[in-house]
Amino acid sequence: MLKYQEVAQQIEIKIQTENLPQGTKLPSVSELITEYQVSKNTILQTLRVLESRSVIYQVQGSGIFVRRRKRKGYITLLENQGFSGDLTYFDVVSKVINVTIVKATEEVANNLHCALDDDVYLVKRVQSIRGQILCVEESYYKMSIVTFLNESIAEGSIFHYLEKGLNIHIGFSDKYLSVHKTKGEISQYLELPEDSPMLLVEEIYYTNTGDPFDFAKNYYHYEHSQFFVQG
Repeated sequence: MLKYQEVAQQIEIKIQTENLPQGTKLPSVSELITEYQVSKNTILQTLRVLESRSVIYQVQGSGIFVRRRKRKGYITLLENQGFSGDLTYFDVVSKVINVTIVKATEEVANNLHCALDDDVYLVKRVQSIRGQILCVEESYYKMSIVTFLNESIAEGSIFHYLEKGLNIHIGFSDKYLSVHKTKGEISQYLELPEDSPMLLVEEIYYTNTGDPFDFAKNYYHYEHSQFFVQG
C-alpha cells in the first residue's frame, strides 16, 4: 500500500471509529502533515483519494470536512482501484479458481484494445465477505502491461501488486451494469440455483496514460450485494 493510501485508510477509519457526523471539520493540511509525519504532496494525494471516495469535501478558505457516510456494507460503484479497493475494511477473502493464459476473444480484444488472439492473463476468483459469497470475478489482463501474474498474487490485491510490484500507475475506469440470470459455472460458484437473478458489472481499467489493461466481469450474488452512488 502506498503511503498516501495508508494515510487515507487511517483517516477514514478514524472517521468511522469516532462516528464523526457530516460537516465535522478535520485538521488542516499543515496539521495533517505534522500528525502523520508525511510530506505535503502525500497529504494532497490523500485528500484527493478521500474526496474521490466521498469521505470528505473541501471548502476553499474554510477547511476540510466530513461528508455523509455511506451505509455500512455497501459497495461504491464509483470506486476506481479494483475490486477490493472499496472493501478495505471488510474481511474480504479471495478464493482463486485459476490463473491462466488464454487467447483474446473479440470481446476482450475490443475492450483491451489488443489484437484478436493475443495472449492475455485470465484470473477467475470467488470473492466473499464474512463467509458470504459476494461475486465471481473474471478479469482479463493485457500482457504487454501486466507482464506477470500467478495464483499467489491473485490471492491478495492485484492492484496493489500492479502499483507496487510493476509500477503501473492506475488512472480511471469505465463501468457497465446489466441484470441477468445465472447459468452454468456462475450458478455453481455463486451457489445459486440456475436462473437466479444477478448483477453483472463489467469494468475496464486504464493506466494514467489512458491504456486499458484490465477488462473485468463481476457477477454479483443478488442476496449479498448492496451498492452505493454519491454524486
